[in-house]
Amino acid sequence: MPEFETMLYEKAGSFLSPVKNVALIKFNRLDALNAINDQFIKDLIAALDEAEKDPDIRSVVLATNHDKVYCTGADLKMAQGLLGKSDEVRELVALGQQAIDKIATFSKPVIAAIHGLCLGGGTEIALACDVRIADEEAKIGAPEVSLGLIPAWGGCVRLPRIVGLGKAMELILTGGQITAQEALQIGLVSKVTKPDELLSQAMWYGAKFGGNAPIAMKLAKKATHMAFEASYEENLKFEVDAAVECFGTKDLAEGITAVFEKRRGKFTGE
Repeated sequence: MPEFETMLYEKAGSFLSPVKNVALIKFNRLDALNAINDQFIKDLIAALDEAEKDPDIRSVVLATNHDKVYCTGADLKMAQGLLGKSDEVRELVALGQQAIDKIATFSKPVIAAIHGLCLGGGTEIALACDVRIADEEAKIGAPEVSLGLIPAWGGCVRLPRIVGLGKAMELILTGGQITAQEALQIGLVSKVTKPDELLSQAMWYGAKFGGNAPIAMKLAKKATHMAFEASYEENLKFEVDAAVECFGTKDLAEGITAVFEKRRGKFTGE
């Protein structure tokens, strides 16, 4: 397994399937409460690259190795050292956007398993994931304006798309935090679990994704994102092209055969 300074990486399975087809990435900058610095960003990009190129991996879970914190956002000591350094700030913000956008554009489903404090850049990481689940101890917020910043790693774009403009404005402009149950009510997370069930629930999603056709999931993810990024006509054209691509795959033939034979499909990503 690859080793990273600020991440733990392993290939894992779930109770649904012993097949280790989920990349479990845990934030592991414990002494800094999983605050995001340049090394954290580089490690996140490298860990996602590892999962992307591994043909065995069908989905990714982003979790934490800290017992009280998911991710507390940008490292304020690092930020303090960047005051007045416009070029360095621009470079860091661009690198952070690149890392988080890599989650959104990743070819495989990504699940955020949110435990404890999830603030600032941590929230922006979660927003870029395809599915977000949280445990009862989670607190989620975008406190940037209370420090004199904005959610510049994509938060101002993704949050209103997920919860609507009104709620996004409330969360961003107050800089406050909400509980997991409040996040569930506004659609920010899909499910709330007990703390000891969070990871198993995330791996359940991973196993469900792992049982589906990889090419179809990649195209479905892209098509769904396009609903917010392209014109109506472009969206429909892409869906036609994607359907044509699916009809050229062995996986669709296998999926149809499996229905007739009353069994689950065995997909290979071909």
